[in-house]
Amino acid sequence: MSENVINARLCARMFLAGARNLEKKKEWINELNVFPVPDGDTGTNMTMTIMSAADEVSALEEPTMKAVCKAMSSGSLRGARGNSGVILSQLLRGFSKAARDQKELDVPLLRIAFEKAVETAYKAVMKPKEGTILTVARGVSEKANELYEQNPQIELEAFLEGAIRYGEEVLAQTPEMLPVLKEAGVVDSGGQGLIEILKGAFDLFAGKVNEAEEEQEEETAVPAGYCVSFTLICDKDMLADAGKAMTAFLKTDTSARQACVMGEDSQIRVHAHVMHPGLLIERALELGKIRDIRLGDMESEGCCGNDIADSSVMESADDGAGDNEASFDAECALSQEEIPAAQRKDVGFVAVAAGEGLCRIFRELGTDCMIEGGQTMNPSTEDVINAIHAANAQTVFVFPNNKNIILAASQAQTMIKDVKVIVIPTKTVPQGITALISYTPDMSPEENEKVMYEEISKIQTCSITYAVRDTHIAGKEIHEGDIMGVGDKGILSVSKDIMETAVEATKEMISEDSELISIYYGEDVRPEDAQALAYRINSACPECEVELNEGGQPVYYYIISVE
Repeated sequence: MSENVINARLCARMFLAGARNLEKKKEWINELNVFPVPDGDTGTNMTMTIMSAADEVSALEEPTMKAVCKAMSSGSLRGARGNSGVILSQLLRGFSKAARDQKELDVPLLRIAFEKAVETAYKAVMKPKEGTILTVARGVSEKANELYEQNPQIELEAFLEGAIRYGEEVLAQTPEMLPVLKEAGVVDSGGQGLIEILKGAFDLFAGKVNEAEEEQEEETAVPAGYCVSFTLICDKDMLADAGKAMTAFLKTDTSARQACVMGEDSQIRVHAHVMHPGLLIERALELGKIRDIRLGDMESEGCCGNDIADSSVMESADDGAGDNEASFDAECALSQEEIPAAQRKDVGFVAVAAGEGLCRIFRELGTDCMIEGGQTMNPSTEDVINAIHAANAQTVFVFPNNKNIILAASQAQTMIKDVKVIVIPTKTVPQGITALISYTPDMSPEENEKVMYEEISKIQTCSITYAVRDTHIAGKEIHEGDIMGVGDKGILSVSKDIMETAVEATKEMISEDSELISIYYGEDVRPEDAQALAYRINSACPECEVELNEGGQPVYYYIISVE
């Protein structure tokens, strides 16, 4: 029989069970992506976010409610990835604020904690869209209030089960709230992820997961491991290859979490949570010399030994769909390692990109620190924080270059107190390149920020990729394997041919004021095919200058911009 209160140890076990259940369902949740592109990553983002917190919770030897809540909140805030991951971290933050000073949680306290979770998440958004994870969370909270008001003596199991069941009903209605979901024939992926977390936690509470299964899953799913970081020194001309090698090694390590590889000049900074740090260090020694090694046992020290306070961020409707204006409620901030201000340069730049060619372009334009990531690999808030620190400047401009990374970058901005961080909300790589080109050293950071906003508003972008499933969206029938031109606001063109789709998508973006078309070809495109496309587009749009660049990006055959 389940308990009628939740103590700290049970709260920790329920949280870990919810995290495990989400991890099991992440691929299915990924498939709920509105656009049928091969990078639906809501499930992955939410899983990596909650596992960052699960690492810290599982490291607690003698959990108190305050310690469990702090681990859930700070771990998820740092590990937040993507729009759904950021809003999940805010829900956990709000819940933790209401629960952290309690010894046990009963029905009255839980309904207050649910309310606080939803309030914290909604506060961060000026214009929230209904039909998202926010709506599902609010439904759970409202039902919890209703159940308590109808029967203040309600058993905790019935209370939780009723609230979660109603959350599922709200989730089923999300296609009626967001037409894009209805047209695609899916429910909101972030909302589905939240329900899976709640169901996993409830199953543990209700005794549907036995002790043997729980112990086995805890050993395999959320290991504590070690926090390791170091600087790899290598020849400057070997920097890119060494960075790729370290990234590839971490991708093959199934225990690796919160991995971050950043390169500048002739050195690479590596940070990761792994079970076997010696293997990572040995691989680094094969590539060069290492220094500044830091190794922490997460079971006894927690994550990186950091004491990161709460902060609030904005949230957009769903991974890969929609944008919201946002407000910020930065109560506290994170201090970087003390670097004397006199040793910092005035201005630094951090950019996110995937692909050797794109990273090279940003470096040539003066970017101090690149974060490898993009559509298929959204960096975490902590990744952005580390990159900002590595830029070693008084003011740091951050270019997320993806609408699903802006939120994590904005959260990083609120968590750093001794660097002026300016996040330019670039949604595409071409916008980031344009913003960086528009920087003028003689102007103040605020003046440059204004100019950058103006310049990125003039850029239109489309990406050419393939469909991973059949769907109907934006009035277009799309079949698995079709080639799509995905623009800033939807599907621009669909066909069976890469070049035909790219040309048609480009023509859709052209106006009488258009002057320049930039083409960035991906890692799966032969240079001669890229040249042929440039010729076709030049013939179709003779009034525009056409530039061709090697991007080397994964997943997308071409990224094309018009300005």
